[in-house]
Amino acid sequence: MRKSHVVLMGSLLVLSCGSAVQAHQDASAPKGAPTVTTSSDPDYKIGPQDVVRIDVWKEPEISRVTPVRPDGRISLPLLNDVQAAGLTPTQLAGAISDGLKKFITNPQVTVGVTEINSRRVYVTGEVLKPGAFPLQSGMTVLQALTSSGGFTQFARVKGIYVLRTEDGKQVKHLFNYKDVVSGKHPELNIVLQPADVIVVP
Repeated sequence: MRKSHVVLMGSLLVLSCGSAVQAHQDASAPKGAPTVTTSSDPDYKIGPQDVVRIDVWKEPEISRVTPVRPDGRISLPLLNDVQAAGLTPTQLAGAISDGLKKFITNPQVTVGVTEINSRRVYVTGEVLKPGAFPLQSGMTVLQALTSSGGFTQFARVKGIYVLRTEDGKQVKHLFNYKDVVSGKHPELNIVLQPADVIVVP
């Protein structure tokens, strides 16, 4: 029976399917890429535009680093299109291993997530460093604002809001920075979801 285990190497989370796999970090990964934040969450599910690394033991022609397409699939030699989105790295490793059994004896497959692009939040407006940020587990509005480097002198910190798509409609969640930091309305400091946009007017 195969065992799955997690090996944390730097910022790369590697989950392997097989007992004789030695994982190594991809030296060609782009510098400055978002770091993987799922070391404490082995149930992280791969999403579109994430970048995954597939290592097949002693099969360098199949091993590769590849982005997950918008349709949720990746392309691999011998297997063509493989569904990746919605699976954990362990589940994807198992699916690839099962598919390769038709061509390779006892394939040993490792899947690593090198970039999380499907789980991001965005901060825009009067902040020092607007942009996209990796969504860490349990990240709140206040934490995301801290990542953006603070406010400009023109920021209206009482009028901040979060734009979120719920049931196909855009919903605005108000966030009064002064009230939250003073402890008056901690309930405004909501936990963020993928694709949330924080607007600082």
